Amino acid sequence: MPADNPDNSPGMGLNTPLPTPLEWRVDDGLTRYDHALTEMEARARAIRDGSAGEQVWLVQHPPVYTAGSSAKPGDLLNPGDAVVRETGRGGEWTWHGPGQRVGYTMLDVEARGRDIRRFVRQVEEWVILTLGQFGLEAMRRDGLPGVWLMRDGAPPDKIAAIGIRMTRWVSWHGMAINLDPDLTAFEGIVPCGVDDGGVTSLHREGVAITMDTLDEALRQQFNKAFEF
Repeated sequence: MPADNPDNSPGMGLNTPLPTPLEWRVDDGLTRYDHALTEMEARARAIRDGSAGEQVWLVQHPPVYTAGSSAKPGDLLNPGDAVVRETGRGGEWTWHGPGQRVGYTMLDVEARGRDIRRFVRQVEEWVILTLGQFGLEAMRRDGLPGVWLMRDGAPPDKIAAIGIRMTRWVSWHGMAINLDPDLTAFEGIVPCGVDDGGVTSLHREGVAITMDTLDEALRQQFNKAFEF
């Protein structure tokens, strides 16, 4: 969910062409969460002042619990020795760690239609289309953030989290897809404040792909989800 209502500063206008080309950045290894926050914020400023173009940044983080703007302290159940960070993104508690692909989207939402709700749905659609490429029928749940796999006769399982921050109509933060992380880490929180569903991953669902394969699918599905 989005946080940080965009201010009323003048921007590029609804009919301004999108910055081109979109840059794809993929980090090897693990990217410290604090470093990612600093980099994202700087890139968002640069996009707004016209000195940089849009960017999608794909990373993995060392284990970290992050709190969105709606996070309840009581939903941090047992962080153990993990790092805990407050963020300015929308949403509640989530966990990042190895085996999870985090996709940060620094995009000019003003040029893309100036519609925050539509943008969040586009991020969700990006994940849904990507998972569909591997035979997983993922979907939204009304009133709840993220992307889910529904179960016959059982609570749904969450496979991807969504959390957006918007500053002067430039987005940052984004989504996180569980490829093959340590799912027990989610037991330390109430993920996204939702306690009537579990958490799953592509590998748990029998989709034993590599991170590179997932990244390629994300590239392939991006333009379909973010039609301008």
